[in-house]
Amino acid sequence: MLKILIIVTNINSYTSGKETGLWLSELTHLYHAAKEKGYDITTSSPNGGNIPIDPESLKPLTLDKISKSYWSDTSFLELLKYSKSLFEVSNEAFDLVYLAGGHGTMYDFPNDKTMQTIIRNQYENGKMVAAICHGVSGLLNVKLSNGEFLMKDKKLTGFSWFEESLARRKKEVPFNLEAGLKERGADYKKAFIPMTSKVVVDGNLITGQNPFSSKQTAKRVMKELERQTQNKY
Repeated sequence: MLKILIIVTNINSYTSGKETGLWLSELTHLYHAAKEKGYDITTSSPNGGNIPIDPESLKPLTLDKISKSYWSDTSFLELLKYSKSLFEVSNEAFDLVYLAGGHGTMYDFPNDKTMQTIIRNQYENGKMVAAICHGVSGLLNVKLSNGEFLMKDKKLTGFSWFEESLARRKKEVPFNLEAGLKERGADYKKAFIPMTSKVVVDGNLITGQNPFSSKQTAKRVMKELERQTQNKY
């Protein structure tokens, strides 16, 4: 049975006090795809405990069918209250480490040393690392054993600065994610049309651009996991 680690944010507000958190679909689609395969799923966060949900991700226009079904599932909602801390899972081995998004991640993902160690070890062991939307901020400061940023010269994507403008969050966010990725040497890619699906694969690194990439990111991750498993045997 393949083991999946999903990492989510503990942050429930911007510095302004406006509510944020996890963008629900960026968890549910990957969770659902892994659950259908019978994979062993661990949900973790920097501090452990409760996972706040961005209320914007629960609005009728953004709450897709899969996310809606999980939002009405009491056992799933209980799961969100009791995530494991990154420290608790830091010595476990996983076939996939997946960073779910939501603006909250911009505050507790980039400088988390435990997260950086987990991602570096995962990547250098040739195992899959995936991230979506603002969850990509968890890759920003990850350095490999040679001292270089993991993302240097890697093709990847993440929420664009123009999309922050469309989401009316430019004045709320603590930094420009797109600029940060480029500054660290990433070969940043984005969809031709903002707020549409975009998934980028570079070896064992998979990234999705925005919430609209949730379904496609989950499908691509599952496909790559199956391919790696077949190659192993």
